[in-house]
Amino acid sequence: ARAVRVADEEVDTTMLNRRILLAALVLPLLGPPAFAQTVASDPLAASRAALIEGAAVEARAVVGETYVPIHSSIRAGDGRTRIDLAVTLSIHNASETRPLALTRIDYFDGAGRLVQRYLAKPVAVRPFGTVEVFVAKHDVRGGTGANFVVGWGADGEIAEPVIEAVMIGDFANQSYSFVSLGRRIETLAPQAR
Repeated sequence: ARAVRVADEEVDTTMLNRRILLAALVLPLLGPPAFAQTVASDPLAASRAALIEGAAVEARAVVGETYVPIHSSIRAGDGRTRIDLAVTLSIHNASETRPLALTRIDYFDGAGRLVQRYLAKPVAVRPFGTVEVFVAKHDVRGGTGANFVVGWGADGEIAEPVIEAVMIGDFANQSYSFVSLGRRIETLAPQAR
């Protein structure tokens, strides 16, 4: 066995290597970190500080919906190479004084099928607060044409929320990042002739 001096202490490298190997074998058996489990069971866990617990969000004088195009995957090269991306959807309450009610955060795939609903019930976001939803890189259910629809409202006059998605990924020593801005969904009627 070979010994090395680390911080004025002699360490047996064979024993150290065994401990590292043991940790590498045992840690995966323990499962994902507690935060990862919390995020899976509560997709808004990272945003709890931005929410107003117990706030009544039923009556809304102002309502809107925002469409946010995203990509959980993109095609590269000749189209056969798929690059998977992690997505962070951020919903910013742009009001300094009024809470923003979120009534839905729904994730759809490229065929328009609902993939996941992120809200079980409406929530209220503090003034200047931000709620984020994360889609992991390995979650490719949305595909190349995925999107979110965010329903929102307030009990009075409010600045329109700023809703955007940031997508990041890497492939073959290249990193990719995109930002996609949300667009308010407005119904257009035919023009009278």
